[in-house]
Amino acid sequence: MISSLQSIEQLLDPWKQVYSDSTVLSTSITALHLLGMLFGGGLAIAADRTTLLLRGENPDQRRQHLVDLNEVHRPVLIALALQFATGIAMLTSDLKTFVASPALWIKLGLVPLLLVNGVILQRTETALRRSAGEGVEPPGLWGRLSFNAICSLALWAATCIAGITLVNAA
Repeated sequence: MISSLQSIEQLLDPWKQVYSDSTVLSTSITALHLLGMLFGGGLAIAADRTTLLLRGENPDQRRQHLVDLNEVHRPVLIALALQFATGIAMLTSDLKTFVASPALWIKLGLVPLLLVNGVILQRTETALRRSAGEGVEPPGLWGRLSFNAICSLALWAATCIAGITLVNAA
């Protein structure tokens, strides 16, 4: 494992040098990573908040929210893709340091959970939209959507904390 890590580090050494020698590059990548968190997480958190607020409201308000919620998925996924790309750029700039950090592994575990929760949330929202079009709302789907919204809030917060811990531990 150590020789494999050393081989990868040698392969990434030119990137490490460019990244560490360019304040503009490293600052830009960090800024893009944080902007992905701000916009992607911000949109997701706002949508989650509205989902929770509308749990007991009238069907017309909930139907409109489902339309709005459907429009949030694409920008959140774009922001997550931006975070992934910039996260890889930062990780590969100092692989030896980051790989040794438990915060990295926690964050890398949280991101797939965030994505899986998003897929479940989207499928539930789609099922609710379809049933709303038919005038029937299957029992339990708003409860599941609310549960996924709570999970989303917790996962975005935990991912943010893991990222802050990772940077401060490096």
